[in-house]
Amino acid sequence: MTTAPADDTRWLTDEEQRIWRAYMHAVTLLEDHLDRQLQRDAGMPHVYYGLLVQLAEAPQRRLRMTELAMRAKITRSRLSHAVARLEQNGWVRREDCPSDKRGQLAVLTDQGYAVLSDTAPGHVAAVRQALFDRLTPEQQQSLGEIMSIIAEGLQPSEAGAAQPRRRCAPRRRGADTGVPRPPAGGCRV
Repeated sequence: MTTAPADDTRWLTDEEQRIWRAYMHAVTLLEDHLDRQLQRDAGMPHVYYGLLVQLAEAPQRRLRMTELAMRAKITRSRLSHAVARLEQNGWVRREDCPSDKRGQLAVLTDQGYAVLSDTAPGHVAAVRQALFDRLTPEQQQSLGEIMSIIAEGLQPSEAGAAQPRRRCAPRRRGADTGVPRPPAGGCRV
């Protein structure tokens, strides 16, 4: 690991340090709050809920495992463990990728979709109570803009980002895939 010489370090000012620590404290508390809510109401951690949401929003409720790992920003090993747990619950199943013998798809089952649909209202209420109800509309707008700037700066560029080898099934753009969609704002949180 390379570090800058001590005299070149751009140390945080007292105000920047205060903001950084407040941000880290709030993120830790929010993640803990949402994780406890999902464990209590659905017996799953927040990361599993996020995987179910990704699958629910995908065409035919299925994604290649490598693509799901990239979208969730978790390692393939961690995803494999999570999908194994979701399979035990009957919420997800794996299928071989027909166009690539080495690839696998994660598929959201009807039971998994039902659990997600049942869990979403409580989760949305927890997010609203913990975050949005505490902020004015102007603060919400600012927070969204700030988080977008940070995400854009950290998101790998298309040229440098690892891309899945190929899709297992072509996406049908503009066509009804038959996948029921949650109500606006439903399962996306």
